[in-house]
Amino acid sequence: MTRPASRKTRVSFSPLLLAIAFAVPGAVLAGAPPGRLTACAAIEADLERLACYDRATGRRAAAKPATPGAVAGTAGRVVAQDVTVAPAPAAVQDAASATRAAAAPASLLDTAWGLEPDSSRYLISLYRPNYFLLGRYSDRPNEAPFDVLFNAFDKTDAELDSTEAEFQLSFKARLWATDDRRFGLWAAYTQRSQWQVYNSDLSAPFRETNYEPEVFVTYNPALSFGGFDWRLLNVGYNHQSNGRSDPISRSWDRLVAEFGIERGDFALLVRPWVVIDDGGDDNPDITDYMGWGDITATYKWEGHSFTVMGRGNPETGKGTAQLTWMSPPVLGPLRAYVEAFSGYGDSLIDYNWYQNTIGVGVSLNDYLDRPGRWW
Repeated sequence: MTRPASRKTRVSFSPLLLAIAFAVPGAVLAGAPPGRLTACAAIEADLERLACYDRATGRRAAAKPATPGAVAGTAGRVVAQDVTVAPAPAAVQDAASATRAAAAPASLLDTAWGLEPDSSRYLISLYRPNYFLLGRYSDRPNEAPFDVLFNAFDKTDAELDSTEAEFQLSFKARLWATDDRRFGLWAAYTQRSQWQVYNSDLSAPFRETNYEPEVFVTYNPALSFGGFDWRLLNVGYNHQSNGRSDPISRSWDRLVAEFGIERGDFALLVRPWVVIDDGGDDNPDITDYMGWGDITATYKWEGHSFTVMGRGNPETGKGTAQLTWMSPPVLGPLRAYVEAFSGYGDSLIDYNWYQNTIGVGVSLNDYLDRPGRWW
């Protein structure tokens, strides 16, 4: 027994029937026997009525592919069927590719410098490591620059402690950027202080503080070669001084470029510079010890961060090496931090002084942490 189609089915096909009725040429309809058309109009089932019109007008129904999940009944019924359609291999492959892309690590340099197109146009973020060394030991403290001061205050027997504290504050701000973030204008500031906090004989003074403002333009070349990606080029002006007067004033001004390349969790920053003011009488031979640039390599592994920095002057044979390690966060955002240094220029007051130091403390960030993650 054939049941009439449901109201829902009739409503869903009515627009189709109206479209067909208006699309059929008037001449064809005029040529069809009126009685036959009247008989077709009396048919209640949508599909049967459509088939009757086709026969009456001599039109051949075009074969249509079966709709997955349904077949037509003999009396115009639509009978649902459970059909299991296996996903196409291409779709499976596309889904797998999308999953791998989502899980792929982001570029170290892009995230550290906000070079992604969807990053904020204006940024204030951490720059160089922000840390506090609770204890920093030197095998050869540099007392020579302070002898004049000690003598002036009748403290000829004064001595610097071998162990002191040290901390660094460093941030950068993007002042302007293009829509795709490949170009940007930045300003940065770094302040590093060495504090004789355990030296009660000298009233725990700050032995040295270096102030370092910078302004530079950033560009993302987005080039690849030899398995490495060139993601960063900075060019700008750098001033560094200790803010003191003679005889312990130290300062210099440089034009600095920085090239950043990376591969996976490894990044290499090469930073050559040109000295435009060597400090005059304060430190005229500073490049003999600090050289014409530095190189910093950073590697990240399971939340740990390792860096190696080297600089020097091949002509004088004087230089510097620094190693650092940071753990994953151990207390909120704070990470355990260890720093080892060997060579000249641990600070501006020590630019021509050789020493070995090691310090232990905590840090907020390394060279390549994501902007804003510390807020």
